[in-house]
Amino acid sequence: MSTNPAIEKLKYPIGRFSKPGFIGPSEIERYINQIESLPVQMKKAVDGITEDELDTPYRPNGWTVRQVIHHVPDSHMNSYIRFKWTLTEDNPSIKAYYEDRWAELPDSKISIDVSLNLLASLHERWVILLKSMNEQDFHRTFQHPEMKHPMRLDTSLALYAWHGEHHLAHINLVKHSASVKP
Repeated sequence: MSTNPAIEKLKYPIGRFSKPGFIGPSEIERYINQIESLPVQMKKAVDGITEDELDTPYRPNGWTVRQVIHHVPDSHMNSYIRFKWTLTEDNPSIKAYYEDRWAELPDSKISIDVSLNLLASLHERWVILLKSMNEQDFHRTFQHPEMKHPMRLDTSLALYAWHGEHHLAHINLVKHSASVKP
């Protein structure tokens, strides 16, 4: 079954995540900077957004902007905890979660300010942790139940730096489409 290119572009406006072939100190620094700047970028992205735009899906059968905004701290909390497990245990088995089900819970329908504040606090702590890590720490692994091989923390960091940009692009799709309407 082929994927509709227009839907694929809406699903992945910055492209799908691609595992980097090499992650060195400069890449880690760049990813940490992306994590650190995400809360401010999210606040800027939703500045002036209307309630109608918040409740607009970024693609057919997709999440609304409001759900995306609540999803990001949900997802990043899971990642932050995975980092802490991995730094304190040897190759821990982590728990997956049903992000689509989480996006339907009542707390995904409240004011976005709650999740924007949560994201800012969470990322402040996460960045402190990330900046304290050495090269060997980033080589530590965890086992995700949906993956055949362990995942290194440097790869997970790259994934979550991408994840933030990915969802910022979804918000901007809705804002851009609203700004071009007559």
